[in-house]
Formats: sequence, structure tokens, C-alpha cells
Amino acid sequence: MIDAAGLPPPGLILILGGLLLPLLRGAGPAVALALPLLTLAAIWTLPGDLSVTMPFMGDYTLTVLSWQPATAVFATIFALMAFGGALFAHPITGLASERGKRWQVELPAAFVYAGSAICVTFAGDILSLFIFWELMAVGSTVVVWSAGTRESARAGLRYALVHLVGGVVLMAGILAHVFALQSQGVADPLALSHFGFGAAGFDALSFGAGQAAPWLILIGVLVNAAAPPLGSWLADTYPEASESGTVFLSAFTTKTAVYVLMLLFAGTELLVYVGLAMAVYGIVYAILENDMRRILAYSIVNQVGFMVCGIGIGTAMALNGAAAHAFAHIIYKALLLMSAGSVLYMTGKRKCTDLGGLYHSMPITMICGIVGALAISSFPLTSGFVTKSMINQAAADQHHALAWFVLTAASAGVFLHAGIKFPWFVFFQKDSGLRPPDPPWNMRAAMIFFAVLCVGLGIPGVYGPLYAILPYPAAAGETLYVPYTGAHVLSQLQLLLFSGLAFFVLLPVLKRTLTITIDADWFYRRMFPALWKHLLRPVFAALGELRDGILGGIPDDVKRIVYSAPRENSMFQEWGLGGAMLTITAILFVSLMLSFA
Repeated sequence: MIDAAGLPPPGLILILGGLLLPLLRGAGPAVALALPLLTLAAIWTLPGDLSVTMPFMGDYTLTVLSWQPATAVFATIFALMAFGGALFAHPITGLASERGKRWQVELPAAFVYAGSAICVTFAGDILSLFIFWELMAVGSTVVVWSAGTRESARAGLRYALVHLVGGVVLMAGILAHVFALQSQGVADPLALSHFGFGAAGFDALSFGAGQAAPWLILIGVLVNAAAPPLGSWLADTYPEASESGTVFLSAFTTKTAVYVLMLLFAGTELLVYVGLAMAVYGIVYAILENDMRRILAYSIVNQVGFMVCGIGIGTAMALNGAAAHAFAHIIYKALLLMSAGSVLYMTGKRKCTDLGGLYHSMPITMICGIVGALAISSFPLTSGFVTKSMINQAAADQHHALAWFVLTAASAGVFLHAGIKFPWFVFFQKDSGLRPPDPPWNMRAAMIFFAVLCVGLGIPGVYGPLYAILPYPAAAGETLYVPYTGAHVLSQLQLLLFSGLAFFVLLPVLKRTLTITIDADWFYRRMFPALWKHLLRPVFAALGELRDGILGGIPDDVKRIVYSAPRENSMFQEWGLGGAMLTITAILFVSLMLSFA
């Protein structure tokens, strides 16, 4: 193994380059297109046995660059996605325009987001992985906020809070496991090799002493994977970002979670059922939705469910299918959201009830949207056909009848909500009277680029390079998987045919009205304010009176330094240093007591 201390991970090209973009002024948009390509070149010029380490806190060593079995496929698609997203977001109207001003905030944040995701795929220890995992949350939150609307501000705050909680749970699990390893005398407790909780016995673990760590880590990762009931943040947040911000958001958080699940929990039986629940959940809510971007957001949950189920099955075929499907999904989902974003950009409308008949004036957007819809539906000669079927085949090979049946039914449901519903209600159905032209050239170019990839990766022989970079490639002279068999093509066409027939038969039922759907977030949106109003606020008010009594004799100048008076008509008190330190100390004390217990 080559130890090249000082060589940075390729993702840092995007992170540092993105932060410099606002300083480059007129050259920024051109540099923004070059940075992802430079990152992609760096990924593919690194030796396969390279390892980059650095000392940390004296007793530890961080491996910030190391190849893992799934690094190549995930790092490659993340870099390609950054390029396509940058092209779609290109400020052709100039940096002084409203779009250009947003670009100067959104794209640097998106590059920090994408670069951090790439760094996660190269992390060789759990702490490096966690650092870049949390940096992703920072970048993605700024991407949401950069839309500049009241809705995006509120959604971004909720998004940040959810991922903050998920990060705390993840770190708690990591620390618990590291301490357990140290107590056993393990020399390098941060190494990823000590964090494999897969088929080796995770399912038999309980919440007993020393055994909570894997569960905490799993829950922290599943928050980012948007597994229900922890995943309502996705449909709540992604549609509130800008038309280009949503494209970036669709690619990295959930797929990085898929990568980490593959790394740490491959073969964990529990994930089979989590994945199946996600696949069904996403379909149900997507069918109920009226907002075109929320339809596609719930579709992300559905598609990630296929990947999570494959990771739970845990065979080489299933893991290859999960990785390949993540690769294809990022492309066709970005294409679908580019199509929806183009419609939103040109019309200002996002609800299916307000759209229709756009095929008259937006033919390129319509064609690219249909290509993405066919790819997500696994239509033959598209990328989805050669990737998703690997997971179904793995379920059949393992005689997992429930997984095979649910995934097959979910494939029909995908065609209902994303393959037909989205293009039908947006581009066809009734004539809304809207006649906007296709979007600017950069948005058209990005859609065409991804549409070509969707079709190209589905052509027999062309998908070979994708299969070659999967975690478990075929041995020399052997075939990894043959998607184009007569039986497979025929069965998939039959499935799509009957799904399409069911859609038009049930069209009166599937037509949406101006309604909203209630997700799991309804409970905490109702519960937490009530908890604050009836329990926490009275407690804090009492503590405030106690604090005032204790500090009453201190001179006013000192008092102002120590704490601030509560602001009226505010849900939360505006605390100063004293209140913050009191709260932090209390939390640390409780955490310490729990750790001793």
C-alpha cells in the first residue's frame, strides 16, 4: 500500500474551489464547470492502493484517503452530478442578476456539499467519515436557504435541526463503540474495519450494556437515508430549494447514506424490511401528492428503499445492484428534477392542478422528462433496466419471496407515480393555457447530457464500464450479470404495460385536487410546540426567576455580560452566555451520568 502523506482527498478540489468561486467574479461560472471535471480526473488518476494518513490528537491516526470497495462508483457519480448540476445552475444572465446573486451563494455551498460527499467515500476511518458527513449537512442547509424565500428559510431550519439530531446520535454511537474498543485494548479504534456491523451478528444485538453503539450508528445513518418515520424531512425540504438547488440535494445525502450502510451494515437482515417499507411508503405518498417536485421527492425515498433492501440482502449481486442503482438513480432523478425545475423556472407553478399542455411549447423539457420517467421505471434500453433488476435477481437467488414480491410490485408503482403521473399531469392532461418556451441553453444542455447518459447506460455493451467499477466486479472471463434476456425483457414490458393500463383506468381517482398530505412530521410539529408551551417554557421561566434572584446583587454591567433578558413575544428566550453555559453544563452532566449508568 502506498502511503502518500500530504496528498489531499479529491473532494477537497470541489470544497476549496467552491469557496473561492465568489472571489473570481466573471470567471467564476467557467471555473465552476471545470472544478467537477478536475475532481473526476483526480479520482481516476489516484492509485488503487493509495492511503493517506495524518496524526490526530497524538494517540490517533486519521486515514483521510483510502479506497473502499464502493469508492469508485460513488465518487465517480458524485463528481459527474456536480458537473451536471453546475451546468444547470449556470448564471447565464450574469452575476448581477437575481439568479446570478443566488448562484454566488448556492453553488459554493453545493460544491462544499458534493465535495464532502466525495470525501466520505474516500474516508478510511470513522472520524474522517463523520467530519465530512457533518460538513455535508452544513453545505446542503445553505443550498436550501439560498433560495431566499420564507418557505426555504423555515424548511432549511427544520432540515438543519433534523440532521443535527441525526449527527448527535451517530457520534454517540461512534464514541460508545470507540470506548468499547479501547477497553478491549484495540490499537486503532477509529479504523473502519472495526465498524462492520453487518451479517456477522448485528441482528442478534440487544440494547444491553455495550451493545447500543451499532443501533445508534444505524439510526444516525438511516436519518440521512430518509427512512420512515425519520425521513419526512426530505419531502419537506427539497421542494423548497431553488430549481437548481433541488437537483443538487437529490443526489448526495441519501446516496452517501447508502454508501455508509453498504460499508458498515451489509447483510443486516433488518435493512431488508426497512428498504421494503421505504419502497412502499414513497409510492403511496407520491401518488397522493399534487406538487410535482414533492412527487419526485417522495420518489427518492422509494428508490433508496430498493438500495437499502439490496444492502440488507448482502450478497455480491445485491450489493452490486445497490451501488449500480445508486449510480443510475442519481442521473435519472436529477434529470426528472431538472425537467420539473425548468417548468417551475419558466412558469412559476409547481402544482399538477395548475399545469398541463406544456408539450406545445416546451418539447425539449418534455422529451427529457419522459426519458427520465422511462429510466426510473426500468424501461428496456434505459439505465434503470440494467441496474434495478440486479436487486430483484439477488432477492430471487436468495429465495427471499417477500422481498422479490414487494420490489416487483414497487416497480409497478414507480411507473404509476414517476413514469406516468409526473409527465402526464405536467406536460399533457388538460390544456392549462400556459405557453412558456424551453428554458435557457444551459438548462437544456444539462438535461440533454443526463438524458444521453440515461439511454447510453441502458444499451447492451455500453453499460460494461459501469459494471467494471462495482464493488464486486466479475472475475476475468466471467459475466457479472446479463440484463437482456428474453424472459426479463418480456416480464418487464408486461409489468409496465399493465401498470400503464391501471393508471388510465384509475385516472379519475388519481387526479389530484388542492389538498395536502400529512406525513410523520405532523406529530413532532404538533408535539414539540405543545411540549414547549406546557412543560419546558414554565420550567425555563422558573429557572429564569431563580437565576434573577441569584444574580440580583451583581452590578448591572456584569449582569449584562453574563446573561440577556428574555425577548418578549418570542417562542424561545434569547439567552446570553450564562443561560447557554447553564444548559450545556446540564446536558453534559446528564450525558455523563448516563454513560456511567
